[in-house]
Amino acid sequence: MDLFESITELETNPDLHCARLLVLIEAFANDDGKGEIEGITKLAKLDFLLRYPSMLERALVARKKSGVAAEVQPHERNSVESKMVRYRYGPWDHRYWEFLAVLQAKDLIAVKLQGQTRMIGLTQTGLVLARKLKITEEFALVSKRAGLLKSSLDISATSIMRFVYDTFPEVASLQMNKPIES
Repeated sequence: MDLFESITELETNPDLHCARLLVLIEAFANDDGKGEIEGITKLAKLDFLLRYPSMLERALVARKKSGVAAEVQPHERNSVESKMVRYRYGPWDHRYWEFLAVLQAKDLIAVKLQGQTRMIGLTQTGLVLARKLKITEEFALVSKRAGLLKSSLDISATSIMRFVYDTFPEVASLQMNKPIES
């Protein structure tokens, strides 16, 4: 398998995305694991910043925090997978419904309706798995960055949507399926 095939396989592997989402949702849970993320819009915006560390760095600076805290690695700035693609609703993946369905089917998350907003939280099984993932070498930095999102951007879905479009105006101006330079 060549490098291109390896990267493509990683990008299309739903398990990787589901694991990252579990770690993100866990960061927004209380100590007892009972916290929730308010809606798919908020989840997608947070995951956008988690998935693209150079954007998280810019977001922290925009929030008057140190961008250094994102610990963006050189390979994350210059790699093929660090290039975002504009999808229908911006740079966030159009497969969130699929990922959430997989997580829910595996009894790792609970999605409940509060008014017209889907509240996304972990089940006990999901909490245990997320806490195991976040201490692995592969997810330690993802977990740290998810914690930065919690401490710096735990704002309403509408506020985070406005923040992303104000901070990253380029995400809305590109043609669909075109890479966004970070």
